[in-house]
Order: sequence, then structure tokens, then C-alpha cells
Amino acid sequence: MQLGGADDFLVAMDALFADNMLDCKSSQAYVMVLFGGVIGWRVNKQNMVTTSTTEAELLLLSQGVKEGQYIKHLLNELNVSTDDQWIKVHCDNCQTICLVIKEIACLQTKLRHVDIHNHWLRQEVRDGRITVEYTPTKKMIANGLTKALPRSEFREFLEQVNLVDIASQILDRDAKESEELDHNSLQVYMGDLD
Repeated sequence: MQLGGADDFLVAMDALFADNMLDCKSSQAYVMVLFGGVIGWRVNKQNMVTTSTTEAELLLLSQGVKEGQYIKHLLNELNVSTDDQWIKVHCDNCQTICLVIKEIACLQTKLRHVDIHNHWLRQEVRDGRITVEYTPTKKMIANGLTKALPRSEFREFLEQVNLVDIASQILDRDAKESEELDHNSLQVYMGDLD
């Protein structure tokens, strides 16, 4: 099976720490890509207030991996296999990645739920069910879902998710319709003169 050329399943994630001015909750987004094509995404506000970017990214990582595992189980039930048995996870926060993949990493928090997410993710990495890779923010496919992007980065985002920017096509269509309207109006006017 080939959708977009790649042969793996990945979940790319991005969180925007405490961007909601009313309740100080973070925005989060993840995009699931199978065989090089986007098969799903989610954008929402986190349920709880976090105290750092790392915590926000860690909670998102946990949620995104759970969703990814659900899709992976579904693919297995449908006998759709990828070259990799694990889920490739893209994250743009180095500290979060270190917490999850390094054997000696220790998260200093009194927030029990954050600690539980961290230990569960470390277990998933250790058992080979996920692999977490660093992806720079500007190359992160989920980046376009959490923040407004400059035009050049927005075009890159559209290419990453295999969408087309139709702004120029709309302008061309409007110009063509305007020309046709002017031409028709001229014909009606010329007909009235006869």
C-alpha cells in the first residue's frame, strides 16, 4: 500500500505553552501520517494548566501516543502493516525528549499526573512501541495547527499536509468572472443601442 511514498506511521506533535489568556491553558495539536499522507489530526486546549513548556509537551506526547497506538491497533486488525513495528513520534522540545528517552532523566515535579505520563512514555520507549525523534519547530508538521505562520512557512505547512493554497486560483477565477461580466454587460449595452 502506498499513499504518499513513505512506509511508516508517525505522529507529529506541537504544544503552545499557556497561550490562552483567560485560563492559562496550553494549546496542543498532533498530526498522524501514514504512508506519507495525513490520516488524522487534532487541535485542542489542554484540560489542565501546566507550569512549563516541557510539561505541556509531555502531556501532549502522552495523548498523541495513545491516539497513535489506537490507530496502530486498528491497522493491525485490518492487516495493514508498516515497515516499522513502532510508532515514530516527532517532537520539537529537546527537554521533553530527554525525559522520555534517557535512562537517568528525572522530572522534578510534584504534579503526580505529569510524573505518571512521563513514566508511561518511558516504558513505551523502553519496550520498543514508540520512538521519539527531534524535529525542528519550523519543520514540524503540527506547527501550522498551533500558531499563525508567516506566508512562506504557511506554504510549507500546506505542502507537508498535501493541501493546495487556492488563494491565487480564487483571484484568477474572480478576475475571469469580472472580465466575463464586463464583456456581457458590454454586449447588453451594445444590444440596447441597436
